[in-house]
Amino acid sequence: MLLSGTVVADAETVIHDGAVVVEDDTIVAIGDRGDCLERYPEHERHACDVLMPGTVGAHVHSVQSLGRGIADDTELLDWLFEYVLPMEASLSAEEMRVAAELGYLEMIESGTTTCVDHLSVAHAGEAFEAATELGIRGRLGKVMMDKEAPEGLLEGTDEALAESERLIERYHDTAGGRIKYAVTPRFAVSCTEACLRGSRELANAHDGVTIHTHASENRGEIAAVESDTGKRNIHWLDEVGLTGEDVVLAHCVWTDESERAVLAETGTHVTYCPSSNMKLASGVAPVLDYLDRGINVALGNDGPPCNNTLDPFTEMRQASLLQKVDRLEPQALPAKTVFEMATRNGARAAGFDRVGALREGWAADIVGLRTDITRGTPIHDVLSHLTFVAHGDDVTFTMVDGEVLMRDGEVEVADPEAIRKRAREIASGLEAS
Repeated sequence: MLLSGTVVADAETVIHDGAVVVEDDTIVAIGDRGDCLERYPEHERHACDVLMPGTVGAHVHSVQSLGRGIADDTELLDWLFEYVLPMEASLSAEEMRVAAELGYLEMIESGTTTCVDHLSVAHAGEAFEAATELGIRGRLGKVMMDKEAPEGLLEGTDEALAESERLIERYHDTAGGRIKYAVTPRFAVSCTEACLRGSRELANAHDGVTIHTHASENRGEIAAVESDTGKRNIHWLDEVGLTGEDVVLAHCVWTDESERAVLAETGTHVTYCPSSNMKLASGVAPVLDYLDRGINVALGNDGPPCNNTLDPFTEMRQASLLQKVDRLEPQALPAKTVFEMATRNGARAAGFDRVGALREGWAADIVGLRTDITRGTPIHDVLSHLTFVAHGDDVTFTMVDGEVLMRDGEVEVADPEAIRKRAREIASGLEAS
């Protein structure tokens, strides 16, 4: 397939009348449109106003999609233990499958091609099946909670680790390498030391398996961890083995100087979730300091109940604006940096090579957007447009691994209305209960 339009290959490379040529699952050429048309005259053609790498949601909760709007105006620990976790516990396997499908459908429709997905304790396999079927690229993991959890989610340590290992053996590095596993303890508040240490041992035992958890999102969380362990959150996670180049820590809003040094020294990845942090009144992550230290910072939406959208372009805008107002510095987190966080930085955090930019020999994960709208007029700088103007509903084309998931705004790998209809039915039952 030959895709043409303004090509934003990465944060530094824009080809205004360009093209991207895809064969099988790989980009084989990128450059001037006329040159590509001459070299590949027989390829199927498709035009978009703007072509760019698919974005990476480096911390999402697809299976929380059915809880969108159920817990507005609450702080993190109340939000989690009084609303969201009980909702997760109530879902059957079939309902969990629909929740995941709804989340992945929203990602496909709004330009996210890769996600690092924090699932739930039960029925995690349903999300792996949904991701495989819908074609999303993902680093997924079953949640483990063996210390503090609502009824229906608390499990024994050995049980949690054994089920995680079973899922690793079944799903890790499947779908041609598109689906990979992350060992996923929910966070230190809800996991015993044995579970956390067991998570590191499990990841070490399986090639290419990583770790994904929450850390230092909220001051109440930090106080709870310090009360239990005598240590600040990052120091505790470091002691039990949950730092390193194979670890993604979501949030990291409240860290001190010594904790930031640990993150930098260990090469731990941080995912910045600005909309969630604002909505839950958690605080402002010190992203500029992290970047200055060489810490890889990616971008995530978190879950629909605390965002309430999985739109990556909204997250890009919020990411920049929040840092600017926090630092009272208009040059803080410019468009190029945010674009890198949403694409290449996210791919690094997710542990996928050849993803996050449009380059010859790299995976064909591509999205196309329309700009022939009032909100898109005029465009003086395309990176500025993508960061501060674009919305997920501007996306008209989504490709992952060379497979077209959406074309001309129509999803080709699922029946969107059937998914939405079933989701509404399940959500109605949740509200009634």
